[in-house]
Amino acid sequence: MITNFLLDHAALVPVAILLVALVCAVLGHLFARRPRILWALAGVSLVPVFALTLVPTGRTIDEIVCTVQFSLPTLGSVELLANVALFLPPVCFAALASRRPVTMFAAGSALSAVIETLQAFVPAIGRACDTNDWMMNTIGAIFGALLAAGTARLAQPGRSTRTMSS
Repeated sequence: MITNFLLDHAALVPVAILLVALVCAVLGHLFARRPRILWALAGVSLVPVFALTLVPTGRTIDEIVCTVQFSLPTLGSVELLANVALFLPPVCFAALASRRPVTMFAAGSALSAVIETLQAFVPAIGRACDTNDWMMNTIGAIFGALLAAGTARLAQPGRSTRTMSS
């Protein structure tokens, strides 16, 4: 259902990614000094990751299926862009909470690799792994870590905005 909507409205996907990034930056800035809230946001943002990747489809695959391909996302590649957006929030919030964007980027990429491995070796969930999914999730993790680093820099104490004097 979500995929059909996205395919019907492919032009909205890049806008949706920008909105996701904006919401992450705003929430990250608001809660920059509240790591518990940031960890909670990271946890909540993992729910769609697991729901869209590990919840059984209702069909069983009888063999190990893994597609090996590497495609770059374009504005029309809905599934690829959706995979980018999927990992941006959890990595961003975890990076802000831990203050370790590089570590959280690596953790996000590793989590995606684990998910793809489970999809390949657990036929009961009815999913097939795809190297493109891992690569796009990793790109989303990069964006999440970079967004967190920028947001953390803007939220540093002592960093004030210039005010105009009359």
